[in-house]
Amino acid sequence: MFFDTGYDLLRVTVMTACSYAALITAVRISGKRTLAKMNAFDLVVTVALGSTLATILLNSTVSLAEGALALALLVALQFVSAWAAVRSRRVRRLVKAEPTLLLSGGRMLGEAMARQRVTESEVLQAIRSQGSARSRRSPRWCWRPTASSA
Repeated sequence: MFFDTGYDLLRVTVMTACSYAALITAVRISGKRTLAKMNAFDLVVTVALGSTLATILLNSTVSLAEGALALALLVALQFVSAWAAVRSRRVRRLVKAEPTLLLSGGRMLGEAMARQRVTESEVLQAIRSQGSARSRRSPRWCWRPTASSA
C-alpha cells in the first residue's frame, strides 16, 4: 500500500512546509556557524538538526510546536557553546581540539598517526581530497583533527 489515508499525506505536506520554515528561520538567526562543521560539536548539531527534522516530518506523535522548539533549542545550545568558547579558554579546549601533524617533509609520522588511530591510506586520501596538484605530488604536511573533535 502506498499510504494509509489522505490525511497522513496532508499532514506530512503541511508539517514539511512548516518545519522547513522553522529550520531555515532558526539557522538564519543563529548565523553561519551552526552548519559550518568547524568542530565536533558543530557536526553533532548539524546531524541532530537533520534527525530532528525527520522526526518532526514523519512521527505523527510529535507536534509542530514540539519540533520547532527542539530545533530552536539545538541552535540555541550551539550558539551558547560557541559564545562560551570564544570567551573561555577552558570551554574552548573542551569544544575544540588542536590539529595533529601527521605528515612532515613528505614523511608520515607513525607515532602521531597511531595516537590518532589513522592509517597511511587515510592520510593519502586526505591529501588527494585537497585537490591541488602540488599536494598530490609532494605534500609538505597534513593534519587530522584529534579524536575528541572527530
